[in-house]
Amino acid sequence: MLDAADLVAFVATAKEDEARAFYGGVLGLPLVEDGPFALVFDARGVMLRVAKVSAVDPAPYTVLGWSVPEIRAAVAALAGRGVVFERYAGMPQDELGIWTSPSGARIAWFRDPDGNVLSLTQF
Repeated sequence: MLDAADLVAFVATAKEDEARAFYGGVLGLPLVEDGPFALVFDARGVMLRVAKVSAVDPAPYTVLGWSVPEIRAAVAALAGRGVVFERYAGMPQDELGIWTSPSGARIAWFRDPDGNVLSLTQF
């Protein structure tokens, strides 16, 4: 039934101005709408609704991610814009913070201004 429906992605923010600057300026997503309940960005045809809430309790796992063709270039570009990549104890990550999974996918994690865990993956 939903195989023909468009996906809408959600993440929450209690820091509206910082989230607008991060998702729009740092990540480069076009802002489509700044409404009373959400900042709406276009993530290559997928609607990303950054819900405006009074408090965020970030999950300890990835809530939003992007598939990128060249992760080292993407990590370097975001790091150049001030993004700090996460380091996890017990995970062998390279000098850029990229981990290679058993499947061969390469993943790097970072956080938005509210502490939500986001990721980049090169499959």
